[in-house]
Amino acid sequence: MSSYQPWCHGNITRSKAEDLLSKAARDGSFLIRDSESIQGAYALCVLYQNCVYTYRILPNEDKKLSVQASEGVPIRFFSMLPELVEAYYSPNMGLVTHLQYPVQREEEVDEEPESNILPPQLPPRNFDVKDSEQPCKNLSDTFLMRLQNMDLSTIPEEHQMAIQDYFRNLVCSDAEHLQNGHPYLPGLKKLTQAICKNLNSEISRILPALEVFHRVLDQQLSPGIGQFSKQVGGTLDPLQHQSININSLKKSLSSVFFNLQVKQDSLGISTKMFLKVDVESGKLYFKKSKDGPEDKYFVHNKILQLVKSQKLLGKLHIMVETEKEKILRKEFVFDNTKKREGFCQLLQQMKNKHSEKPEPDMITVFIGTWNMGNAGPPHNFNSWFQCKGQGKTRDDTADHIPHDFYVIGTQEDPLGEREWADTVKGVLRNITNISFKQVAIHTLWSIRIVVLAKPEHDNRISHIFTDSVKTGIANTLGNKGAVGVSFMFNGTSFGFVNSHLTSGSEKKLRRNQNYTSILRFLNLTDKKLNPFDITHQFTHLFWFGDLNYRVEFPSGEAENIVAKIKQQQYQELLSRDQLSMERNDGKVFLHFDEEEITFAPTYRFERDTREKYAYTKAKATGTKYNLPSWCDRVLRKSYPLVHVVCQAYGCTNDIMTSDHSPLFASFEVGVASQFVSKQGPNSAPQGGIQIMNCVATLLTKSKTKFFIEYHSSCLEKTVKTSEGENIEHSEGSIKVRFSNQVKLIPIISDPEYLLDQHILICIKSTDSDESYGEGCVALRAAQFCHTEFHITLTHHGEKTGTLTGGIQLDTSEGKTTEKLYDFIKIERDDTVTTKGKAHDISNPSYMEVSLQRGNVIDKGWSYSMPPKNIPTAGQGGKESKKGGYDVGTLPASVFKLSK
Repeated sequence: MSSYQPWCHGNITRSKAEDLLSKAARDGSFLIRDSESIQGAYALCVLYQNCVYTYRILPNEDKKLSVQASEGVPIRFFSMLPELVEAYYSPNMGLVTHLQYPVQREEEVDEEPESNILPPQLPPRNFDVKDSEQPCKNLSDTFLMRLQNMDLSTIPEEHQMAIQDYFRNLVCSDAEHLQNGHPYLPGLKKLTQAICKNLNSEISRILPALEVFHRVLDQQLSPGIGQFSKQVGGTLDPLQHQSININSLKKSLSSVFFNLQVKQDSLGISTKMFLKVDVESGKLYFKKSKDGPEDKYFVHNKILQLVKSQKLLGKLHIMVETEKEKILRKEFVFDNTKKREGFCQLLQQMKNKHSEKPEPDMITVFIGTWNMGNAGPPHNFNSWFQCKGQGKTRDDTADHIPHDFYVIGTQEDPLGEREWADTVKGVLRNITNISFKQVAIHTLWSIRIVVLAKPEHDNRISHIFTDSVKTGIANTLGNKGAVGVSFMFNGTSFGFVNSHLTSGSEKKLRRNQNYTSILRFLNLTDKKLNPFDITHQFTHLFWFGDLNYRVEFPSGEAENIVAKIKQQQYQELLSRDQLSMERNDGKVFLHFDEEEITFAPTYRFERDTREKYAYTKAKATGTKYNLPSWCDRVLRKSYPLVHVVCQAYGCTNDIMTSDHSPLFASFEVGVASQFVSKQGPNSAPQGGIQIMNCVATLLTKSKTKFFIEYHSSCLEKTVKTSEGENIEHSEGSIKVRFSNQVKLIPIISDPEYLLDQHILICIKSTDSDESYGEGCVALRAAQFCHTEFHITLTHHGEKTGTLTGGIQLDTSEGKTTEKLYDFIKIERDDTVTTKGKAHDISNPSYMEVSLQRGNVIDKGWSYSMPPKNIPTAGQGGKESKKGGYDVGTLPASVFKLSK
């Protein structure tokens, strides 16, 4: 068979595959796409009687491929996809019909390269590095200059020196090896060995160094580095491809780190230790014996942060500060999430009792986006961060009131990471008199995102992730694309995406494709939330940048458009705004919100003035029109029934170095902290979440059965329903009834806690385990009684159906639940395990957990409090049959402890 396989469609979406097969309209039409549920697997999609049947193609341990077809049909294994397809052209192979007509891939329209983007050139075949000292010097200098612009503050000095030595002395010899066709790179090997020499103990220090090295390589080389670019041409292209290998190495190292933790866990090495949490005195004690001295402890204000693992739901990281102001990280692994939450509530009670400041329930977030036009900022650009200019702006009295977070997105940013971050910090310091701390910074070519936070929030932030997606020419160049950052703030998750989409008034569809690609492939979490994309993974998601959507008017209307702008008559122009029209049609940014636009278009100005729009541009092919447009935007999407209010949305008037004006937005956002029951941890009610009478209407031609998955951070595990009943099948849609009532058991059953929680719902197929739609239900909607819900289902940003049903919170007062601490593992330098049972806690002033080297012993936990505040384990101060407290909270959440 030819190496070109027209039926192989790669990573197209399931809905796109159905569209292509429907257009083919012949029984036996087929295509193969990547599986959406299993990495490395495929989905064979076959059309029969106007329905699409999907079969998974799975690799085994030997990478042999087999089709999951009808039961009773012998399983056959194939080495290659063409071999498999050839075999299934034969009838009676277990498919609904044999393969007959391959569906061709749709050819993508090639994009015109922008004038300032030069794709990498192929290297001249006769180039010899040895005879070209000047190009080699330019190569070395270029990489060293890039390195100087990187933020190296998190990288050990010896790693910095090793990377500098590589670019100064070894990169040219590696380039020579590549030129001569040798994949072996001795210089790179020496560098990685130097960085990774203490791999087992230094994983967390190695990854930042590899990240910086990867980012230095993963940028387009400027064409203006003199003699070098002419002589070397694209010789660097193979070297830059090594950045892919570096990225793989980073992922491998992360995997090794996880495996090392698991192996250490499995050793079962124990150390005798007793822990005592004294709420009254505000101390956490570590003792070697029950009656031993209480000389090792941490005071409440030295317990800085508790971070709940999202991968291992029983694991808890405790950050504490020593007398020498060093930060120690201690790891505890509990038997389950509920037991972990008991300990968390206990420590939070201690913090609440002694803390001078309560945890915030409201914060403000500044979002700024600016296409800098490859020019540096002016000397003074304070107005951007003060939300001053046109549109909805802040009052002058708020000039010096700082936001809690500043999230700044730039495009066509000519500055290095460190220079830009230091510049922004300096501006904010001058405005607010606060030295903001950098949470994250991430760059893709000239697209950058920076997140800064007040220093007081340092111990409330965790689970920081960054990522980028390229959507430039052929989705391989980073001149267009997106960068993102996510993190947890106490118990609330935030996601931020800065994107620069395809330019050109006529390229609206390509911009829509850019959006979908970013939505599908931007990875900003380690939670196992497949198939939920970033629009469902965060309590609050903010998406901003130079989205490049234009106003759709004939070019001859340019003068009329400018006249309306001068008269501030924006509504007619906004009625032809491409982004608004595409959103109204449900093609992009489904369920996102944008504040009303009351400011002039931010593009395209003559530089050094805001009085004149430069809407024509001379090109070799003729005059190109760039009508004044609202290219720069800020949109948001939050879980239902959470608090978020836009306080400002506009653009500056006085920053004129670019043909874009900087855009600003500010939001007041509700946040959650660690929940502590007001009723006392052992008297929280027991109950659940009832979901019933669900009916899904799915926009699909697939012939399959479906089930529902329920995900939530308030649940200890994902819950799956039984198979639903397909009750209607019309042209292009299926109605499915899920008759069984489902009871979801939360970690904490306290109604006050549940009202702040959300349930993520996913409809999946039984044949491929792929999602046909996702949605979100707020438990606050069922605050008072049984409530009917109706939600829109989406998948990869598209509407895929609806789901209706009923939801009710079922709680009953006064019931106690299982004991909290019957298995706790303390991970320090050694792995420590304990086993305990609930004690009668009405009498003793405190209880302790006992940890013993070499074996597991039976002790208990409690804490010291005044007798009137001590919650009893059961009636009359005696332990009940189940005993203990009913406590817990979000397994995926984080709560922070502040000084």
